[in-house]
Order: sequence, then C-alpha cells, then structure tokens
Amino acid sequence: MGKGSRDDMLSALPDDILVNILDRLNVPEAARTSILARRWGQLCGKLSRLIISVQDFLPEGVLHSNVSVDELVRTNAAVVQATESILARRNPGEHTIRLLSTTFYLRDDAPLSIGRAVGHAMATHLVEVAKFSVRTGTDDIAEIDDDELVTCGRKFMVFFDACSNAFGGLTSLELQNLRFGESDISSILVSCKRLKHLHLYNCDSGEHSTLQVEHAHLNELCITQCRLTHVKLSWLPQLTLLVFDGWIDFDDPLFIGHVPLLTSVSLTNVALSFNKMFKLSEFLSSTSVQNLKLGFRSEKIWVQPECPTQSLASVFCQLRFVNLVNLPEGYDLTWTMFILEAAPLLKDLYITVWDHACSMEMDEEKRKKELYSEDKGVEWDSATADFQHRSLVTLVICGFESEDYFVNYVRRVMAAAVNLEDVFLYSRLLCANCKDEKQVRFPWTKRQRISLKKRITVGIESFAIIHSNKMVREDHQAKILYPECSRFDTSC
Repeated sequence: MGKGSRDDMLSALPDDILVNILDRLNVPEAARTSILARRWGQLCGKLSRLIISVQDFLPEGVLHSNVSVDELVRTNAAVVQATESILARRNPGEHTIRLLSTTFYLRDDAPLSIGRAVGHAMATHLVEVAKFSVRTGTDDIAEIDDDELVTCGRKFMVFFDACSNAFGGLTSLELQNLRFGESDISSILVSCKRLKHLHLYNCDSGEHSTLQVEHAHLNELCITQCRLTHVKLSWLPQLTLLVFDGWIDFDDPLFIGHVPLLTSVSLTNVALSFNKMFKLSEFLSSTSVQNLKLGFRSEKIWVQPECPTQSLASVFCQLRFVNLVNLPEGYDLTWTMFILEAAPLLKDLYITVWDHACSMEMDEEKRKKELYSEDKGVEWDSATADFQHRSLVTLVICGFESEDYFVNYVRRVMAAAVNLEDVFLYSRLLCANCKDEKQVRFPWTKRQRISLKKRITVGIESFAIIHSNKMVREDHQAKILYPECSRFDTSC
C-alpha cells in the first residue's frame, strides 16, 4: 500500500471474492467483519453458505456432550439471534443460499423461532441445501431414560407441526434421543419431500419397534443406536448409503426392498454369546454393494463365512472396498478369505484389529451377567485350493503384531492376490481417552522389519511391497473411518 492510503488491499477486492472468503468462515466469525465498515455489513447479506451451530457459541473447550443447562439456554438463544439476524439482512430473491445449516437444542421456543426464520427464508429465497441438526443436550444413551425420550419426541413433533414450511424444504435432518409415536416418522418422511439425508441417533417408536422407510429422494440413511427390532427399506429408489449401527434382534433385523442404487453399506454391532451369526448373502440379499464396512466393537465375530454360492456372488459381484473395523485381538483372520473368493473385483481390503477399552464392557461380572462371548473368533479353512485373486491391489492392517497368526494371514493373502502391489502393516491404534498401555509386538527397528519381511515372503512369489509403520497414513486413516456416519455428528 502506498503511504497514506486509506484503503487496505483486502477491501479493494471485488464483492464476489470477498463473499467467497467470508463463506469459508462460520457465521459468528463472518458477522464480526460487519464492524469493519458499512460495506462489510452488506456482504454478510450475500453469503451463500450459512452454517449456524451451537458449538460455535460454546466457550472454547466445551463440547455438546458436557454442556451445562445454563450454557445450553444461552447458546440456543445465540443461535436463534444469529439465524434471525443473518437471514433478515438478505434481500428477497437476490442471492441464492447454497447451504443453510442450523444446529440447535430442542429446548424452550428456540426451535420454533429458528424454524419460522428458516421457513421464511425458503419462501423468499432459493435455498439449495437446508439442514436441521436437532440435539437434546446429551450424547450418552445411558443418561437419558424412557420418559425423557418420550418428552423429547413430543417436543420435536410440536416443532415439526408448527414449522411445516421449513421441513418441506429440508434436504438433511439429524435427530437425537427421540421416542416417536407410531406414525410420526412416516409423517416426517411424507412432509420432508426434498429430504436426501436422514440420520437417527437413539430414536425409535418404543422399544423393539420397527422402522419402515419409504421416500422418493432419500440418498443417505444412518441409523445409530436405535432400539429397533426391524428396519424395512421398502422403497428407496435413490438410496446409495446405508449405515446401520446397533440392532437388537439377530433374527432378520434388516429387510431390503427396492433400493436399486445402494452401493455403500456400513453394519456395526456387538454380538453376545447366544446371538446367531449372519450370512451376508442373506443379510444383503438383492443388493450389489461396492463399499462395505463391517464393525465388531472388539467383540464376537457375527459374520458367518460362506462357501462360494450364486447368492453370495451376486451380493459381492461389484464389491471394490472392504473395511473390517475393530476385530477382537488374538483371533485367526483366515475367515476373511471367503470375501476375497466371492468378490473378484475387490481392490482394497482394510482390517483393524483392536480391543478398544473405551467401547468395550471391561467389568468381568457384567460380562458374565450380560452373556458377552469369551470366544470371539471363528474358524474357517475352506478356501479353494490354488485360489487366485487378480484385482486386489492394497492390503492395510491396523493393529498388526509380529505373531504367527498375523504373519500367516498376510502370507495367505499375498499368495492368493497375484497382482497385489502394497501391504501396509500399522501398529495398534491409540486412543487419547484410553488408559490401556498394552505392549505390542511390532517391528519397531529396521532389523525387526527385515526379519518380518523374510518371515512373510519366504517361499512366496509376490511383487507386493511391505510397509511397516507406527503411524497410519492420512489417506488410509480417512478410508478406515469411511463411511463413518455411525455417530451423531454435524460434519456428516
């Protein structure tokens, strides 16, 4: 800038570039720029991305899960004020709203105020993507009883009935800790005609209830820790992603009807000693998924290995990516070979072996009382002799140890996967909340890595490169978590 210049270089930029910059900030940060000059205040009325969340108004370091009642009320009021203020600055029909996302608590009259402001914005502007993320103040299921679930469910339906315009324009809806009436969810789906993403966390219509879903445009359905006996996907012609985390009944919990575009499926559950094992050929019948995540929460394997059949081949014929999450430690992995046999197009196989103390029941008395299984593995050795897989390119194992069962499994995959390019062996995952400091046998030194490579490759002709590292590569970590919508999260 020249000496004595009254304007800074940033303010000299054209409006469209400045709006693009402000769109990258959250609403509170963008709103603060209005104090700079009258021009900056006008720019806030042109933003195309409006993300207004209670998290942005909480004190630094305070999370949704441990907010006090006073903070809950204060932040909810701040969200209402921000929503009404930022929408009131806009000239009707002048600028398209690409994204309008609000996250708030289901408390007092705040939802009604937000719903009416959003509904008015939808009536006067073009809103491409609209999202409600409705929270109840706790993420811990154990801290909310049945009466509170019912109360929250009724509060939500009052909100829903009073703000039909807003719900009619929603494209994404996240709900938490609600017990609905028998027909409430159906009413919501009928009214939310534009809905593409529905995430339910601890929501049901009474314990051991059935969820039936029909919708013309729903693209993503995430069901997490809902006390449901059955989920029926009756008619979902646009559904591409299903996350089903935690079911009660192991007797046909999932019915898949008309879902012709379903390509990504994530299934996670804790199996107890008396629970039967699932055959994926039956569980996923009438589908041909491309991305499959199976989660076990460090407990009993609930997948039954299968010999190659026509029905299994039909389910796995398009499979490209498999992610096996939190397999219990110390058990043979040979059973996973049946997936390779049935999925000729599989390119990437990711396996995480981890006894994650944070998510496990560690009390021995409770484990006995609640019938947790002490034998978590499954025996399987029916792989076809001289079986060859020609598509697998990458094998990633997190939680690898220099034990014979790990080494023998890697050898088996390398022998079968004739075009395998890379084998990534990572140490046991770490969790900041765990106090578990278990020592693991991992090839930490260069000498140990050379020795491990010899143990794996002796007698095997393979061009695959073996990588052994302590830290997981960022791109691998992202895939390990994919498709992770199994917790109530506004980033989903």
